[in-house]
Amino acid sequence: MNFPDNLKYTKDHEWVRIEGEMAFIGITAFAQSELGDIVYVDITTKGATLEQEAVFGSVEAVKTVSDLFMPVSGEILEVNKVLDQKPEAVNSDPYGDGWMIKVRMTEANEVAGLLSAADYKKLIGVA
Repeated sequence: MNFPDNLKYTKDHEWVRIEGEMAFIGITAFAQSELGDIVYVDITTKGATLEQEAVFGSVEAVKTVSDLFMPVSGEILEVNKVLDQKPEAVNSDPYGDGWMIKVRMTEANEVAGLLSAADYKKLIGVA
């Protein structure tokens, strides 16, 4: 399983790629493998400013629905339109085409509290 070192991770299995004041957010390879085949991604919070750990949407797999949590506080600027037609991109490319939202961070200092790839691997027991 792949956990890129350039990303930050949450205990709720989201990943964050920081680009200046912007953050791209998705779910980890571990999360998508645990959920199984993703059939629908429901994110209706575009334009909203949400606090860290707030629910920004949900992902539906064949057997379950799981909430998605904000790793950092910020304004949701963009939702990945690819997922409307191809929600399975979350399974096939969770760190690339399967990204979910783009956020303008309002509390950049929150990034320091996120997990490194090594810490995330320890959390899920693959270190």
